[in-house]
Amino acid sequence: MLYLYRKNSKEMIYITRKEHFNAAHKLHNPNWTEEQNNETFGKCANPNWHGHNYNLYVTVKGDINPDTGYSANLKDISLLIRKHVTDKLDHKNLNLDVDFMRGIMPSTENVAIAIWKELQPHIDVMDCKLHCIKLYETENNYVEYFGE
Repeated sequence: MLYLYRKNSKEMIYITRKEHFNAAHKLHNPNWTEEQNNETFGKCANPNWHGHNYNLYVTVKGDINPDTGYSANLKDISLLIRKHVTDKLDHKNLNLDVDFMRGIMPSTENVAIAIWKELQPHIDVMDCKLHCIKLYETENNYVEYFGE
């Protein structure tokens, strides 16, 4: 007798898909002087922009489907991330080229929130729910957003 998982079991599980994109941005408050911008944002205020190799971790949660053993199909999650996020961000200028970032200071914090807003409507119609966006700007700096 073959079974995939305990039948009729409700087990909440969290599963994460990692994606990657490269993008440029500049942190600059137009209401401040150049001195204030440079003092606050340092190299990130470079008038000629600067770039990052971002790593994006999208975590979803759900019950395990007894027929598949999955809580979510990571292939489907990856396709959603690419279609709604990384295809729009990769090798783009976050200040100028990305529709869902228009008018928003492109700090890592704001980019993570914007990614959540782009993905949530598409993921939440699946059998899972969006749990967390983790966005690494550098090897040492990352943010996590839980939709709060």
